Amino acid sequence: MLILAVGVNHRTAPVEIREKLSFSEGTLEKWLKKLNSYPAIEGCVIISTCNRTEIYASTRELDEGLGAVWKFLSAKSGVDISEIKNCTYVHNLYDAIRHLFRVASGLDSMVLGETQILGQVKNAYQAAFNYGSTGKVLNTLFQQAITVGKRVRSETGIDRNPVSICYTAVELARQVFGALEGRSVLIIGAGKMSELTARHLVANGVSGIIVSNRSFDKAEGLAAKFGGRAVRFNQLFSYMDQSDIVISCTAASHYVVRRRDLEVMMAKRGGRRIMLIDIAVPRDIEPTSGEIEGVTLYDVDDLQNVVDQNLDERKRAAVAAEGIIEEELDGFMKWLGTQFVVPTIASFKKLGEEIKQKELKKALNRLGDISDHDLKVISSLANSIVNQLLHIPVTKIKEYALSPEGHLYTEVLQNLFDLDVPEQTARSDKKINSDIKLVRGR
Repeated sequence: MLILAVGVNHRTAPVEIREKLSFSEGTLEKWLKKLNSYPAIEGCVIISTCNRTEIYASTRELDEGLGAVWKFLSAKSGVDISEIKNCTYVHNLYDAIRHLFRVASGLDSMVLGETQILGQVKNAYQAAFNYGSTGKVLNTLFQQAITVGKRVRSETGIDRNPVSICYTAVELARQVFGALEGRSVLIIGAGKMSELTARHLVANGVSGIIVSNRSFDKAEGLAAKFGGRAVRFNQLFSYMDQSDIVISCTAASHYVVRRRDLEVMMAKRGGRRIMLIDIAVPRDIEPTSGEIEGVTLYDVDDLQNVVDQNLDERKRAAVAAEGIIEEELDGFMKWLGTQFVVPTIASFKKLGEEIKQKELKKALNRLGDISDHDLKVISSLANSIVNQLLHIPVTKIKEYALSPEGHLYTEVLQNLFDLDVPEQTARSDKKINSDIKLVRGR
């Protein structure tokens, strides 16, 4: 059984193509069954997220399996198959397994080491398993990939340091206040960055969202998303006094929050600390405001510096992660090799036994009546000849089974001796040579 991966992501195709190639949860069962109906496909799993769609398939013929996946994607999306070929990437055999391990570990994501993808891989596999579209090889592959993803995060800590501006702001708030449960936040401006930062803060227990914007309608719209309230822009400092965290991102060309106003407000707060996050360019908050006692101020450059440091940490963790992946890949390939070779060895030994019995019967018929002693000697001779002839090929094929090309050597043996292997069909020499070149050319 051969493994094939075909995918499209944010690096290979624009969003208008990715949209057409995406799969909704509600229609996934239908499409999995459709793909499995292609004769070349033995099993499949579809991973579909906002940034990627990937199909993992088990097949007996790489070329036919790949062609089936391309046809399937074209039929599903209405995109011409030539365009499908241009915007998709393909991984075969050894590289397909490595790719899935890297995906599950967060090494192939837009944000290096992100955690969400592991859950998405797990959910995609579980759905395919529930719909009966996987099979033994893909079951083992995806279970192993999930284990690899967990091990990478546990042993390398690749996901511990935030690498987005918005989430970094949340982590810095933790450092200032400790637990964020019950803290209140004031948002100045109704832009996307303010919304994203507020969303992370709310997810970490921040309460009492207040939004202030020059356009009161926009303030109301953003406040509604968090169950908060909108306030008029001229009431800004009255409500800032009630807040623990202030996020500011407006399009103003001048300071919206000035130091002198903050000093007056802080004098009334009775020593309560306040954190100001200024992610506007040009800046909204007068830079020297951070010198006021009780005020912690971060601007977008401060946050970016932390992001850069954290990204360096993740890159170092990624090196260690690649080592783990290679180790796990080696273990999976050994398992896959043994799964492929066992039926072939059994069929090879069966062929040897059938030849031995056939020729032994012919010889004994020619000899006529012989003594029990002579019968034992002749039978022993036949056993010895067959066993010695089979010994080296069987030993070697077991060794080759532990290499990435193991299944190819196994199929060569099937073809050379025209073996009847249950659930496996020997392939033409042309196909086998093509696959050997494909593997060695990686």
